[in-house]
Amino acid sequence: MDKLIDAISEWFKELLVGGITGNLSGMFDNVNQRVGEIAGQVGKTPQAWNSSIYSMIRTLSDNVVVPIAGLILALVMTVELIQMVTDRNNLHDIDTWIFFKWIFKTFCAVLLVTNTWNIVMGVFNIAQNMVSNASGVIAGSASINIDEVIVDMEERLMEMDVGPLIGLWFQSLFVGITMWALSICIFIIVYGRMIEIYIVTSVAPIPMAAMTSRESGGMGQNYLRSLFALAFQAFLIIVCVAIYAALVHNIAVDADISSAIWTCMGYTVLLCFTLFKTGSMAKSIFAAH
Repeated sequence: MDKLIDAISEWFKELLVGGITGNLSGMFDNVNQRVGEIAGQVGKTPQAWNSSIYSMIRTLSDNVVVPIAGLILALVMTVELIQMVTDRNNLHDIDTWIFFKWIFKTFCAVLLVTNTWNIVMGVFNIAQNMVSNASGVIAGSASINIDEVIVDMEERLMEMDVGPLIGLWFQSLFVGITMWALSICIFIIVYGRMIEIYIVTSVAPIPMAAMTSRESGGMGQNYLRSLFALAFQAFLIIVCVAIYAALVHNIAVDADISSAIWTCMGYTVLLCFTLFKTGSMAKSIFAAH
């Protein structure tokens, strides 16, 4: 009877060990793939990321948004001229130089609106250059290999009792589902940022049309701040990946299996949280004080 119980126990242990190793073997594959794509995705300019979307957004900007920006520019500069004239002692003290000043401001405003796309793409080219240089500084791989973290995993699992193995199986199942969800979060953060870039750049001529105005110039300035924040968010994302790679590289190989699993998941959760916060951090850097 004891031999039968031992045989059933051994069979159940082998079943649990097979399930645990199966859960752990592909647990971090999706996350490793998403993390590996981060540097390549955020390091691309809008044109390089998707040329079809880039062409569509530029066409919309040139054919739909720029004419509206022209109307706004005409209204803004008309109001600006009225304010310049009326500010001089109710038309009793007018200097001819204010008209030259208004012509110069109008010329600068027209120059900004007609070259808005080049200005916007220039900002992202600068950010892309920073990301390219930073990508080469990241030391080590950011991929998690659970077999390297847990040495002799199957042998150590077979030495455990049935009760701890059942608990570890449930842990590996839960962590596996969580890592799958985290890989989706990384995908949404990285790709969502690029979609946000296309949306923001599509309406760029409108805030730029009010850049030179005293009254409404803050709209253009705030737009430029948000644009710089969006562009340089890529650099902050690369910094997050570099920190994540250093943390993953320093995972203790002699840790117990349960601790190693939760440590790896904790680092991945930390990565997702910091990636999500890079947007607000970038905006706070470029915010007006």
